[in-house]
Amino acid sequence: MDMFLKDKVVVVTGAGSGIGAATARTFAEEGAKVVVADFVEETAAKVAGEIAGNGGAAVPFRVDVRVEAEAQAMVDFAVATYGGLDVLVNNAGKGMLGTVETAVESEWNDIVAVSLNGTFLCSKYAIPVMRARGGGAIVNTASNISMAMAIKDRAAYVAAKGAVSALTRSMALDFAADNIRVNSVAPGVIWSNYFDVMLGQVADPEAFKEGLRARAPTHRWGTPQEIANAIVWLASERASYATGSMMTVDGGSSIW
Repeated sequence: MDMFLKDKVVVVTGAGSGIGAATARTFAEEGAKVVVADFVEETAAKVAGEIAGNGGAAVPFRVDVRVEAEAQAMVDFAVATYGGLDVLVNNAGKGMLGTVETAVESEWNDIVAVSLNGTFLCSKYAIPVMRARGGGAIVNTASNISMAMAIKDRAAYVAAKGAVSALTRSMALDFAADNIRVNSVAPGVIWSNYFDVMLGQVADPEAFKEGLRARAPTHRWGTPQEIANAIVWLASERASYATGSMMTVDGGSSIW
């Protein structure tokens, strides 16, 4: 690695596993100081410990991004620990099976609260800190379903991620004058704990996995590292003219 993010202060939510964990590790490899934020304290501590054990700078922070006071506390922690904040990655998210007919309202609300409201709340407190430092970058994890696509039987997830994409564009306009770039990455099928859980909810796990592979012309799902690479690039000065954009990383599934 060429350390092109050396000494930048980065907060990654949902960093205890999957895309978030790979992203936190990659930022650290590029020289950043990382707050590994997650709802599960133990997983955040594990990832931060692995990074530190490999010579990187990382500290864990337990956060529920649905709660405004906790989102604020997370940003305050980054400032107190590392002296500021340069990059926020709004990666925390949830998914569930269900149509608008079968979805349970409380679960629907929770998915929206984590993916959409969490992006709003964490950004709300990160932006003033970035402005005071002369600028910064926010990267939101959206989904390739944001591109006039949908996934059968995933209504809440589709709605929440579509809203994250729209919010990204709005934030990019609102804060361009503050030198704060706001972009999103749009993954396709990326194998993570989310799909491990879903395997226990479907009648035929092997058919479910083949259905995931069949969504892309590359006939495979992606890895968390492949999305982490895109997030880190969008957050860096190598993407200095990119704001309000959505980088699609989905094995070509959105062009079918």
